[in-house]
Amino acid sequence: MAEWKADAVRLRLIRATCRTCSLSDLCLPVALESLDVDVLDNIVQRRRPLSRGEVLYRAGARFEAIYAVRTGAVKSMYVSEDGEEHITAFYLPGELVGLDAISFGTHSSTACAMETTSVCEIPFKELEDLAEQIPGLQRQLLRLMSKEIFSEQEMLHALARRTAEQRLAILLISLSDRFSRRGLSATRCRLPMSRHDISNYLGLAPETMSRLFRRFIDNGWITAAGKEISLEDPQGLRAMANGGTATMQREAGWADRVR
Repeated sequence: MAEWKADAVRLRLIRATCRTCSLSDLCLPVALESLDVDVLDNIVQRRRPLSRGEVLYRAGARFEAIYAVRTGAVKSMYVSEDGEEHITAFYLPGELVGLDAISFGTHSSTACAMETTSVCEIPFKELEDLAEQIPGLQRQLLRLMSKEIFSEQEMLHALARRTAEQRLAILLISLSDRFSRRGLSATRCRLPMSRHDISNYLGLAPETMSRLFRRFIDNGWITAAGKEISLEDPQGLRAMANGGTATMQREAGWADRVR
């Protein structure tokens, strides 16, 4: 019975329209007339939920659609010639996946679900055609895509040449801000990604990541129980992310030495 109820809930989520979707202002923030919303909703395809580890698209696949995460979370990654996986981004509800393929017509990375995830598939050709018919939609789409791409580049720039401790602080603050924009708590959240995924994304060894979490807990910045995280001292985290005091910077050096 519980499984049947869970399936029914997921089905209702998939059947929800753009008009009533609580994430519509995030993934497609456009001011449209009622009829235009219906036209837009007609081209959006609600896919069945993806299971944890299931691939949304693979690197090298032909670009045909962009995807808006409705529930769950997605990670993008590429695999090196020696078969090693490198995670390049995490996507939360309301965020668009697949924008990197617009320029070249093929996906440069592979995207897969980190947990049970539902997405809206938006065929790009139909979206372009619709943008020509609805005034202002094309400009809004370009603005949205530019913002998404800029956010990813800004994160990569923020992580560059930072200590291991600063990188983790930056990521936790970023996730906090992103959860907050979705109307969720800015200080308490369940991380959809594993600590192994976090260490991969930040370019750190798994054992370094374990030590970092312990150090953050000991410093009173966070509490953690599995994937449940509470930011107990957001200002302390932001100070660390921004460089902090000279003492904090000296203390942060231990993490780089054990990479």
